[in-house]
Amino acid sequence: MTTITTTRPTPRQLVRASGGARYAVALAVDAVGTGLLRPFLLLYGITVLGLGAAATGLAMTLGIVAGLAAMPPLGRWLDRGARSTAVAASMLVRVAGVAVLLAVPHGNAALFALAALVLGVGNQAWPAAHAALIATVAEGRLRDAALAAGRAVRNAGLGVGALLATVCLGGGAPALRALAAVSGIGFLAAGLLARSVRVTAAPATARTAGRTDAAGPGLGVVLLANVVYVFCLNVPEVALPLVLVTVLHASPAWSAAVFVANTVLVVALQVPLTTWAAARWSRGTVLAASGVVLAASYLGFLLAVPFGPLAVALVAVPCTLGEILYAGSATALVTALTPPPVLGRALARFQLSTGLGLALSPAAITALAAAGPLALWGTLAAATLGASAAVGRTAAGPAPGGNGPDARAI
Repeated sequence: MTTITTTRPTPRQLVRASGGARYAVALAVDAVGTGLLRPFLLLYGITVLGLGAAATGLAMTLGIVAGLAAMPPLGRWLDRGARSTAVAASMLVRVAGVAVLLAVPHGNAALFALAALVLGVGNQAWPAAHAALIATVAEGRLRDAALAAGRAVRNAGLGVGALLATVCLGGGAPALRALAAVSGIGFLAAGLLARSVRVTAAPATARTAGRTDAAGPGLGVVLLANVVYVFCLNVPEVALPLVLVTVLHASPAWSAAVFVANTVLVVALQVPLTTWAAARWSRGTVLAASGVVLAASYLGFLLAVPFGPLAVALVAVPCTLGEILYAGSATALVTALTPPPVLGRALARFQLSTGLGLALSPAAITALAAAGPLALWGTLAAATLGASAAVGRTAAGPAPGGNGPDARAI
């Protein structure tokens, strides 16, 4: 193991590496707006528009999947130098999505699907645009810490937004319409703030414009592995509620407690744990190790189910630690593997793999759960260990020194 000396960045360094104070505020406002609306979009379709649960869910899924089609043009736009403008666009397009949502007549599933599509484009575009901006204003391990800080801020904002929305849900359909309107105002404010930062990058030259494979085979392995890794993000939201409520017949409060604990741990530990791991191992090694931690936690869930909801909730802690290690290393590894002229397309492809995993995981998890705990947790553990082994073979390498010329070091 190669060890490097990496000191934890000061708050001022972290804010500067994260795009500055105005950009940090934009991220927080955007996250709160997203938390106000996204977790309750299904309820909006059912309660406000009078659509059936199946029709609402199908419209949302089609919208999210169709939103992934925006990734290739986004990647090309980023490689032409767009940074803060692309981030702002990902926020402002959601303003349009909210406007369409508020204009949908009662019972109109087609227009609801259009609103979900527009919102999906913004939600899918944001991670790649944000990562590209951070890669432009920071380098090496400071860049990794800034990416981790952005995720912590986003999770905190999502949690606050979802909590505020939960408090307001007792107001029924009028409250949901008001929440949608407020979230649209938040997206507008965030977009204007992000645009005011005015960060751009040098555009790709004609010589490198077509080199979509410039990052080499390692990136392809990471993208394929990421489809499996990303299932961990839906474990607290889909797999655990399914097991707790339908298998253990526990109160839904257990599911809520697990979700809240997951959010709190991510907010509190994302930056320190990412920085700690970065000081000891390469990004590829951390990503491979996160797969081992996740797979072990999946097997832990399998063993914990007979012991009741408390045991399942306790195993959720190491699962969240694996999620933190994954989130702190995956985007950072893609960024380090990729030469700057094709970074936009690489990040767009990474977001495509993430979106694919997020789209597949609810259906896969529910199907596996129907076959029993062994099928669910055993399959998740085996698939994640396989992804971890693939990353370990091809992407784990010596720890980088952190800046400039060694940007391809992983």
